[in-house]
Amino acid sequence: MGSRLHCPYCYRPFRQKEIRFRCSGRTGKRAKCATALDRTLADQLGDRTPQLPVFDADSRKSTAVHPPCGAETHYRVCPHCHSQLPVHFGQSDSKMIALVGAKNSGKTIYMTVLLHELMNNVGERFSAAVLGADEETRKKFQLDYEQRLYQDHELFGTTKTLGAQRGGRRPLVFSFTTPDGGRKVRRSLLSFFDTAGEDMVSEHSVDQNVRYLTSADGIILLFDPLQLREARIHADADALLPEIADSPATVLTNIVEQLHGRLGVKANRRIGTPLAVVFTKMDALEGYLPPESPLRRVPPSTASFNESDSLAVHRHMRALLDDWAGHNLDEALSANFAKYRMFGVTALGESPRLEGGTRQRVSERGVQPRRVEDPFLWLMSEFGAVPKSTKPAGE
Repeated sequence: MGSRLHCPYCYRPFRQKEIRFRCSGRTGKRAKCATALDRTLADQLGDRTPQLPVFDADSRKSTAVHPPCGAETHYRVCPHCHSQLPVHFGQSDSKMIALVGAKNSGKTIYMTVLLHELMNNVGERFSAAVLGADEETRKKFQLDYEQRLYQDHELFGTTKTLGAQRGGRRPLVFSFTTPDGGRKVRRSLLSFFDTAGEDMVSEHSVDQNVRYLTSADGIILLFDPLQLREARIHADADALLPEIADSPATVLTNIVEQLHGRLGVKANRRIGTPLAVVFTKMDALEGYLPPESPLRRVPPSTASFNESDSLAVHRHMRALLDDWAGHNLDEALSANFAKYRMFGVTALGESPRLEGGTRQRVSERGVQPRRVEDPFLWLMSEFGAVPKSTKPAGE
């Protein structure tokens, strides 16, 4: 592990020796500590739940004794935001994946369906365990995201901007554990920060998310193809067309400027962070896709990321993008990112249905995702966390 770590909650860097501890709350040899508002946690992440005291101790050890009460604790916290760090933090790969996109690109739906697939079908495929890294993540994902979409069949409202919230926004943090030969396992820490689309529009708004972007090991950038006029006119007759929002070029330009500035990328160098460019809602363009489109194929289901299948989709999406928006967007990606890959996905499987004229709900057939895991698996294969296959799809 390197000497610098990044908190999976506030994304600030720190060294191992700077990690602090939080009292366990157990009765110690001298007293029992009481809870109180942790102003640091409240200011940084908006969490105003009463907390036990934070204190300094030897962070090279996994436990410490809180001097005032004499109780032992194993709760380690970030020195900047006071979030409790996952058990294996600092001992395993802490892979940060940033999920960004313009307004109406379907970020919250995509994130929910992706995580659901990782916990179920993809988890079974790779013998992977995907678990919430903290109690808040486990509760929030199940009740506010998974249950709402899969059981109640309700879609999500617009994500609030950081400026509209009190304090910061707490990300969802998950552990991704896969076999690594024999009795060993490989652990990765995944942090998903659901940014509001408006936070990606102006340079000022993007700056509020810059820690998230610059600390990320990989970025998933969502575009709604229906925001492109030439794609919009080819949408299926029953597709619900979104209101016109910000162009993909605007979002990409602001992200590039922030990454170049904060990462200190030289003028003659490209950004090294791998970028998954994901076109969502491809079900709305099903009738437009040619019969030989790789998006019509059943994707590989082996326990590896199929590189040849992914490249076929990438080339197909580049051709579609050229038809929709010309070469400019693809050239901007190529000029600014050393490694990027295009994907076409659908999180819901078909357009939502209208209820009461304005309320959108999941189709009566339920959530039927296609290829939502592909961008994630590509990034994980680049990190070496899942195996990569170069065999042609189907072999």
